[in-house]
Amino acid sequence: MEQRLTLVTLGVKNLKMSSEFYEDKFGWKKLKSSNEYITFFQLNGILLSLYPKEKLAKDAGVSCEGNGFKAFTIAFNTRTKEEVDELIEKLEAKDVKIVKRPEDVSWGGYSSYVADPDENLWEIAFNPYLPLDENGNTIGNK
Repeated sequence: MEQRLTLVTLGVKNLKMSSEFYEDKFGWKKLKSSNEYITFFQLNGILLSLYPKEKLAKDAGVSCEGNGFKAFTIAFNTRTKEEVDELIEKLEAKDVKIVKRPEDVSWGGYSSYVADPDENLWEIAFNPYLPLDENGNTIGNK
């Protein structure tokens, strides 16, 4: 199996509300392939899709019940610490729920967390060990 990620699908309670969150709060544009049943956003190299939670659970053959911490986060890395602060200020002005204010963290970076309408946690972080290229992809060390 190739080492890559193609698509991340978030099961959401309300597709319209969640789609509007990513469009209005994050400023992202839906792909034309989106419709009333699913929403797609092209990210840098992968797709993020939003799909009704119950239908996603049914497709996977599992229960859709559950609450609390989902045991994963999604990260949006920035190029500087200042960019983290600026982005959090903009999101807060749009009434995005700030879960953790920006702060220096133990691993040497600078990090904050926000939540989408389904309480999916987005880490907004500057990681000095993972520089980004011009497209926002991590350069890393191979």
